[in-house]
Amino acid sequence: MFEDHNDAIADILSESGLMTLEQLAEFRELHVSTGLSLAEVVLDSQVIDRPQLLHAVAEYLQYEYMAEVPASVDEMTARAMKGADARMYGVVPFRVDDSSISLLSHDPFNHGIIDDLTFSLNKEIIIVVANPPDIERLLLSTYGEEDGTIDDLLGEIGSGKNLNEEELSDAELTNLANDTPIIRFVNLVIQQAIRDKASDIHFEPFEKEFRIRYRIDGALYEMAPPPRSLALPVTSRVKVLAGLNISERRIPQDGRIKMTLNGRPVDLRVSTLPTAFGESVVLRVLDKSVVNLDLDNLNMPEDIKASIRTLVERPNGIFIVTGPTGSGKTTTLYSALREVNKVDIKILTAEDPVEYEIDGIMQTAINHQVGLTFAAALRSFLRQDPDKIMVGEIRDLETASIAVQAALTGHVVLSTLHTNDAPGTVTRMVDMGLESFLIAASLEGILAQRLVRRIDVNSKVAYEPDPKLIAALELDPLEVADKQFYYGKGSPAAPSGYKGRQGLFEMMMVSDSLRELITQNAPTMVLRQRALEEGMRTLRDDGIRAIFDGTTTIEEVLKYT
Repeated sequence: MFEDHNDAIADILSESGLMTLEQLAEFRELHVSTGLSLAEVVLDSQVIDRPQLLHAVAEYLQYEYMAEVPASVDEMTARAMKGADARMYGVVPFRVDDSSISLLSHDPFNHGIIDDLTFSLNKEIIIVVANPPDIERLLLSTYGEEDGTIDDLLGEIGSGKNLNEEELSDAELTNLANDTPIIRFVNLVIQQAIRDKASDIHFEPFEKEFRIRYRIDGALYEMAPPPRSLALPVTSRVKVLAGLNISERRIPQDGRIKMTLNGRPVDLRVSTLPTAFGESVVLRVLDKSVVNLDLDNLNMPEDIKASIRTLVERPNGIFIVTGPTGSGKTTTLYSALREVNKVDIKILTAEDPVEYEIDGIMQTAINHQVGLTFAAALRSFLRQDPDKIMVGEIRDLETASIAVQAALTGHVVLSTLHTNDAPGTVTRMVDMGLESFLIAASLEGILAQRLVRRIDVNSKVAYEPDPKLIAALELDPLEVADKQFYYGKGSPAAPSGYKGRQGLFEMMMVSDSLRELITQNAPTMVLRQRALEEGMRTLRDDGIRAIFDGTTTIEEVLKYT
């Protein structure tokens, strides 16, 4: 219940006095460790009951609360809305007059419902809070089943004929993209991806087939391939939604889709790429319910969390997060910025593109076509009187030099780099052309991170690993004789045996002795050795900690460290 709004639920519980701060802290820990929403964890504990929580939500949002959802809605009231709109926004009308319409909302926190429906229904929208499962039942009985499954739709659409892209006019392409079965098909694919907590959706045209794949917890899974003839209508539909040029198929394009599905706002980043057999389209799902932008929810060791808080609260210096694409660097930086996002602190970010919009932070999207590069944005930032600055990535000497200049003139600069480990970041900055004494003077800390898949708690079993795996981890067999190892045997909800992901972290705080070595242009090996002497844990060590905690497997740690 209310999976997307754990922070709001925490505020409601603390403000309403329904529980103590100590209880709330315990429940937040349980929410992080179990993967259940905060509301579900609290209700399972029976400290408060469902009506109490829903009543508190209604008071917090200043909406009406309905304890008992009606068994049915009369036909006249139901006709006040189209079934497709009711399903899309997750609402059911139950009171209608000339000037207003009262809606039971599955997600009362989604204020976009009021904005969108006020415009389309031309009435004042009154949101009413009630039990979400009861609203779902009423929605189903009032407007019927959702528009079938993907397989049903494919049966309806049929195999069709292959279309020659070159022969179609812009108007014909637009008509294809706005064909009702195609609209429903694309919506269902996106819906399924979000339900499965996918991070990316890939639409891939090949000579004889059209593949659709989801990336879930870092691994790609293919859905039953639709007919090859759907490649052009489906990619055209996605381009229409993203506001891209539908007739331009020779160059890559980037866009963004904002839509509402099942009552919740969905944000997707779209990238198209011309290939030999049509355009490959990838949608990155920017789902705030999956990415919890809070340091306490990232399952970090306490000492690393404390180090990040120290770094972002300093008056100046550079903090770099490093790791490959998709290792959660941006999530860590956003979470760090949330720590200092206060009224008396000015925060500016330059991102390519802006992934999550955060209240109170001025966010700038990089636009290379008009010359707004990271370096240009960063140079302008210094004239905007900021306290903290986040630069999406340090890619070149110009950006690195301005970042150093900003750090040396009293700003905290957060950024990312692509290196294999924390000590290697220094060498990378030297390779860019930065003077080593400037790096030593400005750099305060480097965090390297990876994401490994978590064992599904519902199918977790202990086992005896192959001695070769123990040897590959470079562990002494005697050292692990009393340790327990686990894997996930798989369940209907998580067939792979994994569910969700867990970070592995390596934090290098730049001490005076390390600054001295950096100034002397010491090689990475020497920097690593000194950092280890000063207490740094490597990614591999942190991986071994996660194995012994029973949160991940040996195979995952070997794969990513």
